[in-house]
Amino acid sequence: MDEPIFVDTNVFLRFLVRDVEPFYQKAKELFEKAEEREVKLETNELVIAEIVWVLESYYDFSKAEIKKVIDSILDTKNLKVANQTRIKEAVGVYASGRMDFIDAYNISYIKAKGFKKVATFDIKHFKNLEGITSIW
Repeated sequence: MDEPIFVDTNVFLRFLVRDVEPFYQKAKELFEKAEEREVKLETNELVIAEIVWVLESYYDFSKAEIKKVIDSILDTKNLKVANQTRIKEAVGVYASGRMDFIDAYNISYIKAKGFKKVATFDIKHFKNLEGITSIW
């Protein structure tokens, strides 16, 4: 197998929503090759965040539907996603309906890094975090 191929947001989206058939077919072929271990794929948390944003704001997916999509991406064979554990935790918090994905990801990051203090004006999402206090 060659070196990994970075997968951008639009490849995932064309596959997920199948709105441009030639692009869907190319994306499908790429993901099938990964499943068959013919290629290694990689992406990052910003791509995941953009997928969440586009599906939510443009395609009107529910948080539960988006969680299912992100979980399926994270479970794709031969696809490495940067900070996968953090993303999985964040998408669970996001799907619970309490906050947007970016805030959920930041909370997962704060916890993973062991921060005890946070500087934020977003008291609503950050005030009740166990072991973490706002500096204001």
